[in-house]
Amino acid sequence: MKVAKFGGSSVASANQIKKVGAIIKQDPARKFIVVSAPGKRYKDDIKITDTLIKISENDDQDRPYEDLLDLVNDRFLSILEELNLTSAIAHELHQTIEDVLASDAENSLKVDTIKSLGEVFSAKALQAYLTSIGVEATYLNPETAGIIVSDQPGNAQVLEESFTNLYKLRQQDGVQIIPGFFGYTKSGKLVTFSRGGSDITGSIVAAGVQAELYENFTDVDSVYTVNPSIVEQPKEITTITYKEMRELSYAGFSVFHDEALIPAFKKGIPVCIKNTNNPNAPGTMVVAEKEPTEQCVVGIAGDDGFCSLYVSKYLMNRELGFGRKLLQIFEDEEISFEHAPSGIDDMSVVIRQKYFTKEKERRVIERIESELHVDTIKIHRDLAMIMVVGEGMISTVGVAKKATSAITDSGVNIMMINQGSSEVSMMFGIQEVDLERSVQSLYKAFFT
Repeated sequence: MKVAKFGGSSVASANQIKKVGAIIKQDPARKFIVVSAPGKRYKDDIKITDTLIKISENDDQDRPYEDLLDLVNDRFLSILEELNLTSAIAHELHQTIEDVLASDAENSLKVDTIKSLGEVFSAKALQAYLTSIGVEATYLNPETAGIIVSDQPGNAQVLEESFTNLYKLRQQDGVQIIPGFFGYTKSGKLVTFSRGGSDITGSIVAAGVQAELYENFTDVDSVYTVNPSIVEQPKEITTITYKEMRELSYAGFSVFHDEALIPAFKKGIPVCIKNTNNPNAPGTMVVAEKEPTEQCVVGIAGDDGFCSLYVSKYLMNRELGFGRKLLQIFEDEEISFEHAPSGIDDMSVVIRQKYFTKEKERRVIERIESELHVDTIKIHRDLAMIMVVGEGMISTVGVAKKATSAITDSGVNIMMINQGSSEVSMMFGIQEVDLERSVQSLYKAFFT
């Protein structure tokens, strides 16, 4: 039994949905199908979910949303027409959006419900198409499937009882089509995962039904060792571990949402990343463990949009609880941190710049000065983080030297280095403007 998840590019148009239908029909083991909302058909296209979010925002701010609603409706109408299906699904979508916006439900519920509709009607369209080509298919709402989540709008977490509920679905006949991106609380409230959450749903379903394989269909043949937009024709990764994939996803790999694999990882379900447009390509396998190879580094990823707060204080290491007190200030301001490299008299806290507004920066600095009495405080903005990832690094001599030399030889100043306790990755902090140059140099050092 397999679970297959099809991303936004795989259901972006009628032609893509026909490819999905052929893939499902080809292998009877693909019994559970999770779908995203229609994504981009071309570079400058707009994702359906983005449009739905704008509709919700406009309604909340008493701005007109009718033109946006027409865009969503027309997109689904064109898909249905080209699949030779009736327009009933598009009309139902239009009416559902109007009904939700007109309801007196709390705003967070209305927002999450509107956001989820791209996946809901994508799943309904696929179910109708599969039926039309002779595949026994059933639309299965996440509530009916038993996906129970925490009451955290926009950031739901799956609850353990979901896996017991999903296991019961193994006895269902035919193919089950499940919309991704959301679940329901114990009280029956619809709540979405964070963006990219359809990957999370696919992983949850695979873990719940205890699938032999979770296939994640996207628009690339495999995962690459580095972003193809930075390095031309980079090498493909044939096998990668969950830990390696998690590190790369966090640092900007766009194939997976960085939380997506956790349910599959916990249940030991192998994952295969495949291409909807080239389904016979072997893809990339994501596994719990792999055989050691000579290639100690599996991939290099980089992401921008970071900043760091640096503090120094003489004899900091002797001050009991200093680190806890510093991080408590960030917690009080509802700012999560990414890295916290430290020395005996200094400590840096790396955070996502978008969460560290000028107003929060002012309050954090005031509290550090008044409560911790530090000698120095510095803020560095517009930083990028590069992750060199590979489980083989721990047993290979000279990896750190090779990496630092590659970056400095490209004329880039390293502002921060942190080797995680996981021993799977090494992080380098640099200025954003130097990101591409550094990644290209690292790729050359480790892969060519």
